[in-house]
Amino acid sequence: MYSPKDPDEPIALPNEDVDRGDFRSIDPESGVKRGLKTRHLSMMALAGIIGPGLLVGSGGALSGGGPASLLIGFGVIGIIAFSIMQSLGELTTLYPSGGAFTQLASRMVDPAFGVAVGWNYFIIWFAVLANEYNATTSILVFWSDKVPVWGYFLILWTAFLLFQFCGVTTFGEAEFWLALLKLVGLVAFYIFSTVYVSGGISGTEAIGFRYWHDPGPFVDGFRGVAKVFVFCSTFYAGCESVAVAATETKNPRVAVPLAIRQVFWRIIFIYMGAAFFFGLTCPANSDQLVNGSSRALLSPMTVAIQNAGWQGGVHLINAFILITCISAINSSVYIASRTLLFMGQQRMAPSFLGWTDKRGVPIPAITVANAFGALSMMNISTGASEAYGYIVNLSGVSTFLVWGSISLTHIRFRQAWKAQGYRVHDLPFISLWYPWNAYFGLGANIFLALVQGWSNFSPFDAGGFVDAYILLPLFFVIFAGYKLIFKTRFWRKDEIDLQSGRRRDLEEAKEMAAGEIGVSQPWWRRLLRTF
Repeated sequence: MYSPKDPDEPIALPNEDVDRGDFRSIDPESGVKRGLKTRHLSMMALAGIIGPGLLVGSGGALSGGGPASLLIGFGVIGIIAFSIMQSLGELTTLYPSGGAFTQLASRMVDPAFGVAVGWNYFIIWFAVLANEYNATTSILVFWSDKVPVWGYFLILWTAFLLFQFCGVTTFGEAEFWLALLKLVGLVAFYIFSTVYVSGGISGTEAIGFRYWHDPGPFVDGFRGVAKVFVFCSTFYAGCESVAVAATETKNPRVAVPLAIRQVFWRIIFIYMGAAFFFGLTCPANSDQLVNGSSRALLSPMTVAIQNAGWQGGVHLINAFILITCISAINSSVYIASRTLLFMGQQRMAPSFLGWTDKRGVPIPAITVANAFGALSMMNISTGASEAYGYIVNLSGVSTFLVWGSISLTHIRFRQAWKAQGYRVHDLPFISLWYPWNAYFGLGANIFLALVQGWSNFSPFDAGGFVDAYILLPLFFVIFAGYKLIFKTRFWRKDEIDLQSGRRRDLEEAKEMAAGEIGVSQPWWRRLLRTF
């Protein structure tokens, strides 16, 4: 399909003739606007998708596994996430346009494989979206039940739909400030936790690591640790969204590597920090973590603040969770809609979903993605609440499937890169520790996808078993069905398309003048840019 490139020719020189499409504000392939700035993408990578899953869901993880299990779970899944982001950084920096990793899976492996990855990724985000809408309406009803749940939902649904229609630049700016507020809130809680456990709050004694001794570091042994893994995979889902946003980024060659490197700090500061301070200030056997009457009462942050003597702290935490919900809904609609958009343009989904208006806004994809938020209304019916719980928990196994697919796509890319005569040092971003890192990511995600539901076997829980494993056969059903209908095949290394999807930055001249690209930077500047 494509002839090998001259190994002595660099990938691209700044002064060579290029397609004028590289410097258009509207991407000529997908029709979306390249309106995200570097700071937008960086903040999205650092704190963009953090929502009530971390702040509230970690309470369930803490009560089910204990503080040590929470740290182990966040640490292990964090290592896997770091591996995936290294693979994604190499792929996305070279191919910022063209449909993110769903399209890359089609190009590097098999079109049917890309379809299966794409629909599993969409399942993650419509499940997350429904959960976030449910969390937001629950908070609003807690403050005032004069408006019914469905009334709050309709107000929110319309507001988020209209906001998404404003365009990607408006979305990026809102996410930047909302993410900044979330970081400030977490820093404030970390400071409070340090003062609290040290005995610095009047009327309270120093508790130190009391809750690591009573009720103890582990709950239910290894079984508890395994439960936490599924929770943690759901919390980490979204770090790969940098690849989805790359097509709409002005300067991906600078922005994507920076965002990828900042994921390391997201893992350390946000996830490991939250796991440490939640386990330090909240006992795992707190009845409130399981039986709290509102979203905020289920959060370890509320338990800690109330144990410190401020019973009204639930309203502060509710306000903080509401901010995270607004950001999480905003991000979920964005990611889900772009996934549908790219699939619609590649015959992986109905073609009308691939349409954008002249401003680069994918109106049909946004509308359909946001419509899936109505699944949150299942929770109004008591009989449907159990089914609703199964739906929102699907995102755990889907995360492992998608992450493993990214690792496989990276492995196939490197094999084709070598077979077609390219050199590794020509890549604009080189993944750390290849091939070991990529094979580790693939193996770890396959393993976790297979064992994440093992606690449902003894005693056997039919509902939990279906919830844990239904997407495994569904992945292969989608793969086989598409393959049979469209007669796709596994690409050979010499025919894999290594050209499509490359582009240069819109503000390349400014970046070269500032020394961000095209020149070797001193070590201290490279270190500084990771923060």
